Amino acid sequence: MGQNQQVQAQEGELELNSIQDLYKSFIMECPSGSLYLHEFKRMFGVHPGTVESEYMDNIFRAFDMNHDNTMEFIEYVAALHLVLRGKLEDKLRWTFKVFDGDGNGRLDRDEVLKIVKIIYRIKKGDVSDETGGERLTAEQVRDHIFEEVDVNNDGDITLDEFIQGAESSPWLQRFLCFDVNPSGLVHRHLCHRKHTCTSAKDL
Repeated sequence: MGQNQQVQAQEGELELNSIQDLYKSFIMECPSGSLYLHEFKRMFGVHPGTVESEYMDNIFRAFDMNHDNTMEFIEYVAALHLVLRGKLEDKLRWTFKVFDGDGNGRLDRDEVLKIVKIIYRIKKGDVSDETGGERLTAEQVRDHIFEEVDVNNDGDITLDEFIQGAESSPWLQRFLCFDVNPSGLVHRHLCHRKHTCTSAKDL
């Protein structure tokens, strides 16, 4: 991409040239037009057995809108459009799906901790409280999320609780990387050069 296209991507816009570049990259990775999980990870330079690989499992599932275990280009672009340009509520709905490992529509403490640990390691442990003065462990982050979001204190987080709690919590939005997009993975792919993806381990 040229400099102008990179700026467009950074501003959260999927312009025609960006979509054309994405399509070229997509077809290079999966000539059949159907993207499988291992190909999706390869596009982002994510290696099996890493913490980023676990995170990409959930991201892929959230992108796979028709649940056929593959991703077509239209699903890919629709997901990128949502992540880059969607409203906060839409991003929260998408993120809830990433957290909801068993797909039952509720987040328990184990599910939240699993994804928190992945994000925590991607952030290299640099997670602090609202004041920025105290470093938090992954367990403390999990507990803080439940304090912010689990309104009825039943130990589970529903989609409505997640949306309402996160919308009113700048701290949680920062932790989820809504200032850019989930973990910066999408921008790193949009801003690649010569279809060479930056490894997610550098996040």
